[in-house]
Order: sequence, then C-alpha cells, then structure tokens
Amino acid sequence: MRIGVLTGGGDCPGLNAAIRGVVKKALQLGWSVVGIHDGWAGLVQGRVEPMTEYSIAGILARGGTILGTSRTNPFKKDGDVQRCQDNMQRFGIDALVAIGGEDTLGVAEKFSKIGLKVVGVPKTIDNDLSGTDYTFGFDTAVFIATDAIDRCKTTAEAHRRVMVVEVMGRHAGWIATFAGIAGGADVILIPEQPFDIDEVCEAVQRRHKRGKLFSLVVVAEGAHPKEGQLVLQAEKTDSFGHARLGGIGNLVGAEIEKRTGIETRVTILGHVQRGGIPTATDRIRATRLAVAAVELLEQGKYGYMTGIHGNDIGAVPLHEAVSKIKTVTPQFFKVAEVFFG
Repeated sequence: MRIGVLTGGGDCPGLNAAIRGVVKKALQLGWSVVGIHDGWAGLVQGRVEPMTEYSIAGILARGGTILGTSRTNPFKKDGDVQRCQDNMQRFGIDALVAIGGEDTLGVAEKFSKIGLKVVGVPKTIDNDLSGTDYTFGFDTAVFIATDAIDRCKTTAEAHRRVMVVEVMGRHAGWIATFAGIAGGADVILIPEQPFDIDEVCEAVQRRHKRGKLFSLVVVAEGAHPKEGQLVLQAEKTDSFGHARLGGIGNLVGAEIEKRTGIETRVTILGHVQRGGIPTATDRIRATRLAVAAVELLEQGKYGYMTGIHGNDIGAVPLHEAVSKIKTVTPQFFKVAEVFFG
C-alpha cells in the first residue's frame, strides 16, 4: 500500500512526532509513504514528496510541521474535490492519514463519504475535538500558558497590579481552565460561561480588601460578556468561516482599571502557545495516535479517527468526532471556582 500523510489547520507542537509515527509504522509494514505539503492545499495542487527514514530523522522534538499546513477547504471551491481525487490516482496514493482538528478532519469525513480511504489523527491545542479525552498539542499549550501566568504573577505582585492574560480558545476554554488552575489565577473567563464584568471587578476588589494587592485574570480569546458579542480582531474569515479572534483581554483589562482604579496590564499570548518544542506528553500522545491510525488502515477500517480514552487508544467514526465541539465540563470549572468564587 502507498499512503499519503498531511497536516492541516493551525500548527501545534507534536505534529512532527505524529508524522514520524505514521512513516515509521508504514515502513515497518513494508508500505511506501508520500508527504503532502500544506494540508489539503497540497492535495489540490499535487505537491507531494516521498517520505523515508531520512525524511523523519531528528524531527521528534521539533515544533511546527515539516510538511507545512494551511486552512484550505477543498469543498469550498468548484473542482478542488475532483483535483484531490485525480492527484490521489496520479501519485498512486491508496489511502490518506489526515492529521488535524475539527476543520481538517471535517474535510476528511466528507472525503470518506464519497469513497476515499482516509483516517484521522486528532491534534489541536484547544482540546475541543469530540471522541478523544485529549488531543496532542494541548499539553504543550497549557505548559506554555502556565509558565507565562507564573511570570505575570510575580510582576503583578511586585507592582501591585492586575494582570490579564489572554490565551487561545475560540469556542472552548480548556487552555484557560487548565492553565488558570495550574497558575493559581484569581479569575478565569471562558467561552462556555458568559461573564459579568461587574462580578470580575468585585472579585478583584475583594482580594484588595483582604490585603492581596495584586490579581491575575486569565481569559480565553473566545470569552464574552453576558448578552455580548465576540471581540473580533478582524472581520475577515477563513475558508471554514472562522473569524480571527483577539482583543477580549484588552477590553477586560480596560474595564477593570476604569471600574476599580487599580492599574491593570494585559498580556496576549497568541501564537506563542503554538510554537516551540512539544512536551514529552505530547510527543507520546502524537506518536501513539499516529501509529494507531496506520493500524486502522492495515485493518481496512476507514472513516475513523484515533482517540485517547483513559490510557487506551481507540477508534471513533469521523462523523462523531467532528459533529460537535467538546467544551469544558462543569467538573473542571467547579475546581477553578473553589479558588475565585
């Protein structure tokens, strides 16, 4: 068998570990592998390269993706689906391993419906894919965010300030919740629970009355006030209809300073959370999920995504994996609320 592997959507630490896992397992089976450049765009345009042991040498600890990525949706442009199918035939690709999040695997699911042999590997720093307890990339993003929160906390204490740290999380606040708990945040704001800015300010003032002269507020980029709209960085959307978010941290920071009179500074982490070397946990998760994806192909089990369930790796139908966003469950947020009320 000859298989193709691609990485799509936003990059994250662990993608190269996943690519390595796919290639290693495929070569062990005596198969050949081609890498598809820049996600679905590469399959549309026919940009591929043979993958060998040499191709994956030394990439386990590298951030980003050696294959490149894009937010291309072949189902949005006339002729692109047929081009993908033609290029599969042209390069002799029997089956595909698509490594990505909701959008990339949504495309994989559509291709599966029309007969392509495809399996998915779940990656996203947002950890918002259904059908898996964790996605790779999430652990590294939480580690980076927690480190930033720790650093902001010491300077907030030194200057008696409020520090607002904005982290990624469009529709799900997993990073904000985990990093906020790990970093000892005094307030955590997530998309799942629209916030009342008055309550945020009251929480800050209560701390000051108790002699805690600094506060740390962690806010997910998709968090929004009650009866409010998302704060958009730009109105332009990508091919999956997503607007670019960012700016809620600045809004929250300005309101806190105006209402409390306490000097407030804002730090927006942005793509820092996507970059750099993956943690050991993400390297292991990516490797296990990728190897299992090739095993699905070996079993002739197409149209599935590999997923983590407890300590085990299982298979989830792609349509189930992308049918809904996995949001923060109350059990996690209740732990956070113990500390900020």
